Amino acid sequence: MISINSLGVEFSAKPLFSDVSFVINKNDRIALVGKNGAGKSTMLKILAGMQSPSAGSVSVPNDVTVGYLPQEMRTSDDTTLINETRKAFSAQIRRREQLQEVIDEIGRREDYESAEYAALLERMEYLNERIAMEGSDNMEAEMEKTLLGLGFTRDDFDRPTSEFSGGWRMRVELAKLLLQRPDLLLLDEPTNHLDIESIQWLEQFLAGKANAVLLVSHDRAFLDNVTNRTIEINCGKTYDYKVSYTQFVELRKERIEQQMRAYENQQKQIADIKDFIERFRYKATKAVQVQSRIKQLEKIVPIEVDEVDRSRLHLKFPPAPRSGDFPLILENVGKAYGSHQVFDHAEFTIRRGEKVAFVGKNGEGKSTLVKCIMGEIPFTGSLKIGHNVKIGYFAQNQAQMLDQTLSVYETIDHVAVGDIRLKIRDLLGAFMFGEGDVDKKVSVLSGGEKTRLAMLRLLLEPMNLLILDEPTNHLDMRTKDILKEAIKAFEGTVIVVSHDREFLDGLVEKVYEFGGGCVKENLGGIYDFLRSKRMAELSELERRPVEAVSPAKEVEKAPPAPEPKAAPASAPQRKLSYAEQKEREKTLRKAEKNVKAAEQEIARLEEEIAAMESEIATGKCDQEYLAAYADAQKRLENQMSVWELASMELDELRAD
Repeated sequence: MISINSLGVEFSAKPLFSDVSFVINKNDRIALVGKNGAGKSTMLKILAGMQSPSAGSVSVPNDVTVGYLPQEMRTSDDTTLINETRKAFSAQIRRREQLQEVIDEIGRREDYESAEYAALLERMEYLNERIAMEGSDNMEAEMEKTLLGLGFTRDDFDRPTSEFSGGWRMRVELAKLLLQRPDLLLLDEPTNHLDIESIQWLEQFLAGKANAVLLVSHDRAFLDNVTNRTIEINCGKTYDYKVSYTQFVELRKERIEQQMRAYENQQKQIADIKDFIERFRYKATKAVQVQSRIKQLEKIVPIEVDEVDRSRLHLKFPPAPRSGDFPLILENVGKAYGSHQVFDHAEFTIRRGEKVAFVGKNGEGKSTLVKCIMGEIPFTGSLKIGHNVKIGYFAQNQAQMLDQTLSVYETIDHVAVGDIRLKIRDLLGAFMFGEGDVDKKVSVLSGGEKTRLAMLRLLLEPMNLLILDEPTNHLDMRTKDILKEAIKAFEGTVIVVSHDREFLDGLVEKVYEFGGGCVKENLGGIYDFLRSKRMAELSELERRPVEAVSPAKEVEKAPPAPEPKAAPASAPQRKLSYAEQKEREKTLRKAEKNVKAAEQEIARLEEEIAAMESEIATGKCDQEYLAAYADAQKRLENQMSVWELASMELDELRAD
């Protein structure tokens, strides 16, 4: 369908890739992979006709349409969501107009045997087939289905596009592309702005309804679920595999091992020839053999081993002071913007060392709650940061917040302190910034390189509560794997806001779901959460009351669900002995006493703090008094933790 012939691209006389050739066939599902900066986005721009190659050509038949979604784009804000989406059908509307023009022309002509008349008939047949294939009769239904699948609600349809954030506007552009059904769909990191549910919907759409697809993504699960062919850009060359991404990883490993064995054998052969030449260079009796070896050496074509990440990123979070047992306690926390309640009544406690995920549709409050934790925005309720908690925060736009005018080296030099300043180049090397990269301006770095640089800045400060808001956007597969291993080894507490299922799998032990104005706690990993969520949806369907069905519809009615079986009687509990009963009552009384003592101490401290605040309000307090006030607040926080533990113990005893 589309042919890429001997393609080459150079930047500042340095080749990005050269002599690249491959063919994109109808219904191909291709993953374009390679490390950050290898040229993946450049390849997409060339195929979309937005950039010209330095050498070679791209052959696209005249009747083949190409749709392109870049990582970042400018969007117009002159209409509503539904009207902007309707622009996707402008080509179909134009084709209908063209069909009518051809029909009118045929009706006026009488030269039935001429070549021009035959051409008109052929054109009419083509337009009819195209319109029928596009199925634009269902335009409104298709628009609604696509927008809902990408996370919009019906209430959004008449909202101006200017009210949506950049990520949601990218969804509008993606919706328009999907509705156009181009022959080739080029997608550059399409999942960066989607939540888990929207990603799953997009997977189903691409697998079942799209034509040819060529996409760049660092979401391993998304690639495996969508693609059946993988093209790797490595060291300026491409390697084409007719397999999914996971299978490609194994085949690539075998290829590198084969190349390495061939390279080592060749190096041994070269060393043997050179050794022979050096030993017998000055012996007249061996002159012929020496000259033969020299010619043999000149004819050897060096075997190249594809680039392996030898400067492998070894992420290790620096040691940090121990925090309190409960780094984060939320009680009845809520956030509203005007009349819009983002979430309310959020109550949960995160314990020291826990690794949890915040998931849910965009706009349901994940990043908003993170901003509440960071103290960036006001909220209602009580949100307590535990004793001695030091927060390391990686925001979604962290990479964009870097000073674009600084070099890579200067970016780290400006935040590094002490002896670490002597090791900046070593640190940058560990983060895969080679000698040729340290003097580059931030403005010319790829998205993944900027993310790595921002992550390095974060690691220069010790912390014991790590909050990462979409940390994997723009990171390549290997870097994501390394970051994941570093977080797993991190001894502190971690909150990850992410839509990347593969990244969260095996990393988090608890999932907080944001949706419908609530925050729900789910024990287990991300796939446990997804499985339980589907089961919950099915059980809700089963619990719906059966609607009355008229006799006319009786035949169409689905067979009734089987009657629920009565729950088996629970096994009788063993009766406690007298001694066991007395011991249990003693333990229960002790737990109740602990709760009461903690409540009394909390009340006393609250009165003490209130009195101190009244004194402070007079403005006559010295620094020593203010220090005592701060100490009282800390004692109150610690006592709250003591009360919570005692209450949990009492609840467990009462439940037994």
